[in-house]
Amino acid sequence: MDNLIEVNDLHFSYGQRQVLKGINLTIPRGKVVGIMGPSGCGKSTLLRHFGGQLRPLRGSVKFMGQVVHQLSNDELFKMRLKMGMMFQVSGLFTDLSVFDNLAFPLREHTDLPEEIIRDLVLMKLQAVGLRNAHRLMPSELSGGMERRVALARATVTDPPLIIYDEPFAGLDPISLNTIANLIRTLNDALGTTSIVVTYDLMSSLKVVDYLYFIHNGVVASAGSVEEMINSQDPFVHQFLHAEPDGPIAFQYPSKPYSEDLSIKV
Repeated sequence: MDNLIEVNDLHFSYGQRQVLKGINLTIPRGKVVGIMGPSGCGKSTLLRHFGGQLRPLRGSVKFMGQVVHQLSNDELFKMRLKMGMMFQVSGLFTDLSVFDNLAFPLREHTDLPEEIIRDLVLMKLQAVGLRNAHRLMPSELSGGMERRVALARATVTDPPLIIYDEPFAGLDPISLNTIANLIRTLNDALGTTSIVVTYDLMSSLKVVDYLYFIHNGVVASAGSVEEMINSQDPFVHQFLHAEPDGPIAFQYPSKPYSEDLSIKV
């Protein structure tokens, strides 16, 4: 099977607010795929459907040929073991050392002896340049170091899929470039598939093979990095060039501002 994930006509709403209005996309095996779009467009909601935290109102998500929302709890648990996640806020266990943060999924989900777990943890920390930081606590890490530990933990079980949710947020230029290069290098070295959800356009363009732009609950545009850079689509052009005017509105939909004022103008 060439595609690890297949999303077909995916719809979802929070109450009366429609978020996903018919998403269609595929995530090919072995590739780094970027998912981009303005705040509130449904990126995080889409990720929750990948992991089965949400059930679609209509349509489906297939992971490795299985329809996610049709899986039992036991099947869903087994499926999630095939996914690694680098959370937007790193999500490290604050009371565990760097070493124990990486060892945790191995101890929880495998029967490996401690000496093998030790070697695997140190190998992953070496890959992100933090082998000698294994005794530190999360509170002792800089922002960039914390992100690198989170990245190492996401890859520690060598899952077929790794999801990076806003991996570049809040990083200085050096740390940002380091994380971007690590995502690309680890994806190719491990032969895994990666999804990068981000606002950071320039960093994502360095590492992704294919881009999906989501707007107003649907895929507004998709293509290779070169195709997106040269795109004449108004949505893509506005997003790539950070222009204030265009199809992406800054204001949340509402009635005219004057109607909300106590003093009418």
